[in-house]
Amino acid sequence: MSFIRHAVLLVLIVAAAGIAFMYSGLYNVSAQYPHRAIPKWILHTTMERSVAYHARDIQAPDLEGRERLREGVEEYEEMCVGCHGAPGVKPGHVAEGLRPEPPELDHAAEEWTPAELFWIIKHGVRMTGMPAWGPTHEDGELWAVVALVERFPQMAPAAYEDLRAQVRRQDGNGQHQH
Repeated sequence: MSFIRHAVLLVLIVAAAGIAFMYSGLYNVSAQYPHRAIPKWILHTTMERSVAYHARDIQAPDLEGRERLREGVEEYEEMCVGCHGAPGVKPGHVAEGLRPEPPELDHAAEEWTPAELFWIIKHGVRMTGMPAWGPTHEDGELWAVVALVERFPQMAPAAYEDLRAQVRRQDGNGQHQH
């Protein structure tokens, strides 16, 4: 047999084995247990490369300013803190049952560009529990969350709590209104 025939046969065997495994039901998809190393690596690498590709042409606006930071805290408290926590704030109970586990965002700004963070927040990530906030929020609100997350690596828990208190005082009742 020629090399090409062997290669085609090998591809067909691997594809058939993959399909048989998929239909066997042997892989445990329970959210009670984390992914094994190889599926985790495949999913995470695919997600990282997809985000980088789709965010490549996004231009971040100016992320500075006290008002943008205040809005970021307001939006983050509504959308994010329950799963990701914040400086000095633990995630809620829902986060304990998600697989993959929602990452703490203390150092997300060191791993992702502002454009990538915006893309993730706006579009979500399939099979992770990360929703797409774009359909329910304006881009400016999402950029405010990015501005806040960008500050997390240097933010002490007391500074985050001060921002939360400022938002509560400004809202009067502690509830965010759209």
